[in-house]
Amino acid sequence: MESSRLSRRKHPARRAERTLATVGTLSLVTAAALTGLTPSTGSASSHREAPLIAGDPKADNTDVYAFTSPDKPDTVTLVANWIPFEEPNGGPNFYPFANDARYTIKIDGDGDGKPDTTYTWKFTDRIRDDANQFLYNTGVVKTLDDQTLNFRQTYDLTVTDAAGNTKTLLKDAPAAPSNVGKASMPDYASLRKQAVVPLPNGGQTFAGQASDPFFLDLRVFDLLYGGDLSETGHNTLAGYNVNTIAIQVPKKDVALKGDATRNPVIGVWSTTDRQGTAVTGAGGKGSENAPAQDAKGTDQGAPDKGGEGGWRQVSRLGNPLVNEVVVPLKYKDAFNALTPDKDNTVTPVVDKVKDPIVPKLVQSIYGVPAPATPRNDLVEIFLTGICKECGPIKADLNSQKLNADADKAKFVPAEELRLNMSIPPTAKPNRLGVLAKDLGGFPNGRRLNDDVVDIELQALEGAAQTGKIVPALAAGDRVDAPYRQPGDTFPYVALPNTAAVNQADSLHPDGGVGAGFGGTAFGDGFPVASVLAVGGGTLLACAGVLALRRRRAGQA
Repeated sequence: MESSRLSRRKHPARRAERTLATVGTLSLVTAAALTGLTPSTGSASSHREAPLIAGDPKADNTDVYAFTSPDKPDTVTLVANWIPFEEPNGGPNFYPFANDARYTIKIDGDGDGKPDTTYTWKFTDRIRDDANQFLYNTGVVKTLDDQTLNFRQTYDLTVTDAAGNTKTLLKDAPAAPSNVGKASMPDYASLRKQAVVPLPNGGQTFAGQASDPFFLDLRVFDLLYGGDLSETGHNTLAGYNVNTIAIQVPKKDVALKGDATRNPVIGVWSTTDRQGTAVTGAGGKGSENAPAQDAKGTDQGAPDKGGEGGWRQVSRLGNPLVNEVVVPLKYKDAFNALTPDKDNTVTPVVDKVKDPIVPKLVQSIYGVPAPATPRNDLVEIFLTGICKECGPIKADLNSQKLNADADKAKFVPAEELRLNMSIPPTAKPNRLGVLAKDLGGFPNGRRLNDDVVDIELQALEGAAQTGKIVPALAAGDRVDAPYRQPGDTFPYVALPNTAAVNQADSLHPDGGVGAGFGGTAFGDGFPVASVLAVGGGTLLACAGVLALRRRRAGQA
């Protein structure tokens, strides 16, 4: 695999040219107009980066990870997170999963943009005494069955194949509770261990709270890091928690036709579904806000109305930073309802994708030359996967076209997080993943320590074309690792934080006084140079919308 020499082809495939308009390509492009994906003013549930569902954090997909399990390389681990910005002391109700929603992780093995395997978690509340108690727990909790744990959740886990056949894997499996604190749960690691549940035919799953593994500096609205970009390097998410669902299964369980040797590449995304919820085009056909139509006149931008009981998709996440950073405010709800197989039908963004705005802004403001257009390399990274026949990047890495049993005639460009499971875990992972010649990292799947913000900035500025890091962006945002390091065994995510966020910083993870001023903490000295100004300025362009989402989440 010639990943060390990533370069552009002189004549990109016509198929890649035709599909530049897909939503998935927008992962690295801001200010693209998704004309035709228009939310109605109505009944949709909320998602914190989308206006119509901003009041429903339980439905908010925040991140998706997919990687070959480092300690069990014959298995693959899939992780999805929900409910951003969980302040650890958010009692008395803390942070349960929704009991009126379905949480899914979906796998596409043949590249048609449709799931071949869908894992679905459905949660149920178990309250011991709701008539005489308001407390989450009434005493010290040592086991998940303790009578002192007044509020518990269990879940059913099912798996559905491409034909719609569903099998129940678990009934009433225990979820880990929110971490109330050391007095209530003195050995939370033990509680978390009890919530790791084996699966009938091998593998294991987990649902519960974790420290947020996402990391970046989002303090961009205070006059751009103080007006002179001198305050980069602070992880805005430090100290916050999320709700995590993770599953580890043998690779054959998710590979096309059950053969991970012949068909090692999978595409992964997660969704949240609710009953009776619709995200549709406003204004009706013919109005400027009507849904876009494909060549057959079929409305695009409305969710699939199928599924028993009228379940509707209200949230979707594959690659990081798509809806947060890219999709304009007007169209965010509709993107959450779109399915990957329809991505390639969205055509109004062709020009903006071929000639993205952000590199031009960086060039005009900071003098970093914008890569030549059209940017088919971005399409390949996020829509088709990387393969020699997919586009301008001359490497075979993680496209489903590499699967021996895939029907290439059914392949469609779709925004998915793609993983080649045949690539073994890296002994010493590099946070920059494939760009640093570490083939086990993003965009080949995503590990918990992959620095997706810095990677995407590099890709936007053409690093995938040259195979070399862009020197002016080498510092990135100077946040290079999660607040808490992942563990060595499943579910890998770090234990949840217990200190109030305004008392937590990198030097005092269990509390301190150095983390005031909006939750950002000052660590050791951080010399500022012109290189950092470039990195910070690019973060403003690429992370501004995500910052707004996170700030809103903190007020929710």
